Amino acid sequence: MNYQWYPGHMTKAKRMMQENIGLIDLVIELVDARIPFSSRNPDIDDLGKNKARLILLNKADLADDACNKAWVEYFKRKGFLVLEINAREGTGIKGVQGAVREACREKIERDRRKGIVNRPVRAIVVGIPNVGKSTFINSIAGKACAKTGNKPGVTKGKQWIRLNRELELLDTPGILWPRFDNQEVGRNLAFIGSMNDEILQKTELVMDLLACLMVHYKKELAERYQISEEPETPLQVYEHICENRKCYKKGGEIDYEKGASLLLDDFRSGKIGRITLERPDGIV
Repeated sequence: MNYQWYPGHMTKAKRMMQENIGLIDLVIELVDARIPFSSRNPDIDDLGKNKARLILLNKADLADDACNKAWVEYFKRKGFLVLEINAREGTGIKGVQGAVREACREKIERDRRKGIVNRPVRAIVVGIPNVGKSTFINSIAGKACAKTGNKPGVTKGKQWIRLNRELELLDTPGILWPRFDNQEVGRNLAFIGSMNDEILQKTELVMDLLACLMVHYKKELAERYQISEEPETPLQVYEHICENRKCYKKGGEIDYEKGASLLLDDFRSGKIGRITLERPDGIV
């Protein structure tokens, strides 16, 4: 299956971000902790050139804890400030304001020398679809300021949000990039729901997902779906899961589509366990 999704509104969103970058002091980039490499839009580095940077590893509660720590160190070596957060539960959110002050220390000191007081840091919040940008903004604001949803494309336009006298945020739509040179990146984005599921063949997607999970997370699969014997192939695991969860059509035939939807929901919600699909030692 060819993994690709770039609807027309993303071109408009990218243009809007480029038009507003001159107003920005800080780029706050959210990435999904389960796929920290694949969930980084390469256009963001170009957009954020010469700007202070902060990376937030969101959904850290769904990812392997040891891998989270390894990714934090990876991004620090690259020169980024980075925090682990769970925007939905609010974990790690209290540390963001301090990280913003640290990232923008030079700007704040420059304003102070010029006698400028109470001028907030202006930050743009960026990331791929469904990474949790609006949930993060609502969490740090302590109220519903931005629309949220568990599917890509909820945020359609820009929105300025004044949090306090120190920080102002620009919420932006999630954007991908026009072409994935590496299809593994597109596949990983499809796994976490950053593409429209309606354009995907879920049965093929689930076979790819199981092949990945069988590398490091056989135990978690076995515990979740009561797999007692050692399966040899992703298809055997897939069929066992369908049977375990009674995914049948009339006549007793396995309903692979129903099983695929169930497995994707379990993975995306963390019911299989804390899973990270990419490790920094595998990134060149």
